[in-house]
Amino acid sequence: MKVNELRKLTTEELNKKIAEEKRELLDLRIKQSNGSLEKPFKIHELRKDVARMKTIIRERELSEGGEN
Repeated sequence: MKVNELRKLTTEELNKKIAEEKRELLDLRIKQSNGSLEKPFKIHELRKDVARMKTIIRERELSEGGEN
């Protein structure tokens, strides 16, 4: 997903999406260990997407004064 699309989502929606992508990432890693993974680059893409979502959540926390 694009960053602009992710920023439109609420924090709760982002957390749900992170959980979904982590599950998919686990499935892909299992397939990779079995040797049946067709698109290995998908693991890299998912990791980057999760990092983007976590960054957006952290930015929101800091802008709300979450850290003193």
